[in-house]
Amino acid sequence: MPMILNPYLSFRDNAREALNFYQSVFGGQLTLSTFADFQASEDPAEAEKIMHGMLTTTQGMVLMGADTPNIMEYQPGSAISISLSGDDEVELRGYYQKLSGDGGAVTVPMEKAPWGDVFGMCTDRFGVSWLVNVNTQQATPTS
Repeated sequence: MPMILNPYLSFRDNAREALNFYQSVFGGQLTLSTFADFQASEDPAEAEKIMHGMLTTTQGMVLMGADTPNIMEYQPGSAISISLSGDDEVELRGYYQKLSGDGGAVTVPMEKAPWGDVFGMCTDRFGVSWLVNVNTQQATPTS
């Protein structure tokens, strides 16, 4: 089995809202488990918070996330961005528009980049940074 690297996002109290938003952007199947499902918190106020959520899309993307329990330090924002890339410009532009809209913000507009691809950056309404790159360069044959 190949090794897989998946983004796992941390939220304080809005993982359910965020993961449902990402499902509306990318489609796919979303599974959510609460702290109550696993008797994982002694705090009744945290019973319905998300202990683990996983979105699996038909394109093979997997995005995971959870609420951070109150007993743990939560640090919103981070030094990480999620990068999406591929050849389907229409699909990638659609993701970019949905992620940057409705409370999100455009950091770099989707346009031709110096390296020849179409590229844009945005931050969604949950503070997650996204880099979107449309591979437009044809592979150069090697001899």
